[in-house]
Amino acid sequence: MNRDDIAGMRRSYTLAGFSERDAHASPFVQFRLWFEEAKAAQILEPNAMTLATVSPSGTPEARVVLLKDMDERGFVFYTNYESAKAESIAANPRVALLFFWGELERQVRITGSIEKVSREESDAYFQMRPRESRIGAWASKQSSVIESREALEKRFAELTADFEGKEIPLPPFWGGYRVVAESLEFWQGRVGRLHDRVRYQRTASGWKIARLSP
Repeated sequence: MNRDDIAGMRRSYTLAGFSERDAHASPFVQFRLWFEEAKAAQILEPNAMTLATVSPSGTPEARVVLLKDMDERGFVFYTNYESAKAESIAANPRVALLFFWGELERQVRITGSIEKVSREESDAYFQMRPRESRIGAWASKQSSVIESREALEKRFAELTADFEGKEIPLPPFWGGYRVVAESLEFWQGRVGRLHDRVRYQRTASGWKIARLSP
């Protein structure tokens, strides 16, 4: 890999602008507007978001998860409560999310705290998942070392046989998290790297909107 080739990679952002004067008073309404535009642009998995946490040892970690619900309470995703990310969340519930929609030259940064959703919410979503995904949740001890791919597939096949003709219950170790936002930043790429950055900050009196220098 040639270092100069990487350094020379450059794109001029020209699609749109974003002004704090045009931003909706609610960051959640503004997010929905941009999210619908990302869907309309047929971006691959527009609900994919990078979740950043800090491990119990203090190591920053990041991985992509999928947004499954969003309202004024926050941003919801689902996972294994015994996973490495769950261990990090238990140690430090301060997290960050990042959506990147390159085709629209946009990103949204979200910071806040995280909490588990109710078992009722988790069960309602779990029963919506494809049957194979529900069995997969039971089969995977997420983040643990496994012997081989074959061992995982064997466990999946065993559970598929066990659940034949039966309802698949919500595993006790699986469910949702909600990121309760305290700050949301909407970033729109602009010419000359003079990007538009509009931040919503939660205050005691409501959301405060400000423009940030690029």
